[in-house]
Amino acid sequence: MATTTTNLGAGSEDRVMATAQQILKSLNTPKEVREDMLLIFSSFDNRLSNITDLVNENSDATGCRFEAAEKVILRWDSSSSSSNVDASRHSIPWEDSPDEAAEFLSAVDEILKLVADMSIRSDNKMMDRAETAIQMAMSRLEDEFRLILIRNTVPLDMERLYGSIRRVSLSFAANEGEIGEEFESFGEVDSERGCFHDRGPSLGDDLFVDLINPDAVLDLKEIAERMINAGYEKECVQAYSNVRRDALDECLVILGVEKLSIEEVQKIEWKALDEKMKKWIQAVKITVRVILNGEKRLCDQIFSGSNSIKEICFNETAKGCVMLLLNFGEAVAIGKRSSEKLFRILDMYDVLEDALLEFEMMFTDEYMYIEAKGVLAGLGDAAKGTFFEFENAVKNEASKKPMQNGEIHPLTRYVMNYVKLLVDYSETLNSLLESDEDEIDGLQSEHGELETVTPFAKRLLLLISSLESNLEEKSKLYEDGALHCIFLMNNNLYIVQKVKDSELRKLLGDNWVRKRRGSIRQYATSYLRACWIKALYCLKDEGIGGSSKNASKVALKERFKSFNACFEDIYRIQTGWKVPDPQLREELRISISEKVIPAYRSFMGRFGSQLDSGRHAGKYIKYTSDDLENYLLDLFEGAPLVLHHMRRKST
Repeated sequence: MATTTTNLGAGSEDRVMATAQQILKSLNTPKEVREDMLLIFSSFDNRLSNITDLVNENSDATGCRFEAAEKVILRWDSSSSSSNVDASRHSIPWEDSPDEAAEFLSAVDEILKLVADMSIRSDNKMMDRAETAIQMAMSRLEDEFRLILIRNTVPLDMERLYGSIRRVSLSFAANEGEIGEEFESFGEVDSERGCFHDRGPSLGDDLFVDLINPDAVLDLKEIAERMINAGYEKECVQAYSNVRRDALDECLVILGVEKLSIEEVQKIEWKALDEKMKKWIQAVKITVRVILNGEKRLCDQIFSGSNSIKEICFNETAKGCVMLLLNFGEAVAIGKRSSEKLFRILDMYDVLEDALLEFEMMFTDEYMYIEAKGVLAGLGDAAKGTFFEFENAVKNEASKKPMQNGEIHPLTRYVMNYVKLLVDYSETLNSLLESDEDEIDGLQSEHGELETVTPFAKRLLLLISSLESNLEEKSKLYEDGALHCIFLMNNNLYIVQKVKDSELRKLLGDNWVRKRRGSIRQYATSYLRACWIKALYCLKDEGIGGSSKNASKVALKERFKSFNACFEDIYRIQTGWKVPDPQLREELRISISEKVIPAYRSFMGRFGSQLDSGRHAGKYIKYTSDDLENYLLDLFEGAPLVLHHMRRKST
């Protein structure tokens, strides 16, 4: 067949040759087939007669490019036995010599490109060398990736974190007084010597930390891209997650979280456990808001080229530290219940509930979300169970030793300070107690206040009602009816004041406060009757034996003696009784004064003159009405006074 010659012009030869080169580049067929095709091409046009030279030239160029890239990779091969073995023992100087790092990455790109372009696939020997070079390069890059991560990990800066933390604390002081063990932890909430129930740190909205030196992120991203392009994404993810898991574990150690089994947690004494629970609450907030968000951001930066890989990488990295936190939460949830734990458990519940929303957005692995949700449910059950046990403990607390001076019982202080702090958890407790509405509804006929209030408020009403019933029983321990009334007045007023002066008032309502104030007035009336009726009887006209002018002096002397003895006995006893509230103390004194002083003044006015002229009148008429008024000021101070004090005072 004759060779066809076509004159296309001087400039067309370059276009023909360029086309030939493109054709050659696509010829990745076996050598024998390629030679037959070249023969056919060369017969089309005499300008393609030198196509064989182009094939040879292209092959030589590919070989040179490959060998140059391979040489760079071998230089950094840690298993190399070449004369350049010293260099192979060191990592690539990414920071000190970025040109060498760039050269290595370019060599990797070159070989990956040659393999991807199929330029060397027809040559089995060269292809084997390329695969070996890629394996060496990936091994080196994996080591470099790990080293860069380790060297550039930034330790958690606790000073900066604490500088961004806002603390919310409530006072909760130690109790004094005889009471069952269940109620020994808490006392007067507004005491100056109180310890604190710390609600834990509140983090600033803009708080974040660098987990990796920002300058290293680009190098890590460059390495990750090469490993993923070469099909080594599994090795890359594993290297990343191994290093970062250790780093996150170290963050938890810095935050004070220990790796403890459920059995170990349950053996810890309360004081030590309380500290660990506080640290856990703080650690969850910082871990979720700061550390995991930073880790998520880091994964997004390094593995930006693949959504699936960055999600897998984050899940694998974060799983360990999250499970460590959840294990502690589970151990607390199934641990022994006691009233002092309730606040910490509620704090743990609240912080984990907030974290659960973050977990749902962060983790594509549903396992983590499901595990966290399970622990949250366990903490919720523990909080409810602890609250119910507290109710039973209040109802059944059976200390039998009465308060000697009728003062506020430690149980009253404990319970009211306890529920006052619980108000801060109203939203959480309303949510947890909704499922127990049926049980409460059965009690509504007995407690009218329950009709229109929240689940938590209903429980508080029942709890305080149990406290009031318990106090009523304890008041029966007093043989003195007047002290019985003083005790109930003191304790009921304390309850009312704690409700009135706190958020409890919004929960229980003004009507509840009015009813309890009415009860206190009734106790005051009962006190006056029980205590002063005998003294007032001495000041009545009946039984004296005539009018004021001819009344029996003997009878008058007995009346004055009886009144004096009765008053002095009341004074001696009731100066040792205690009414802590100054307003109630003053109201009681005024009530006594309004009953006793006018009656004494009137009796003195009618009959005092008949004894004034007597030989021993001072023996019977010891006190003026002003004296009695002054003596009443000593009542309810809690410090018994000796009787001769009265005599000094009267003189």
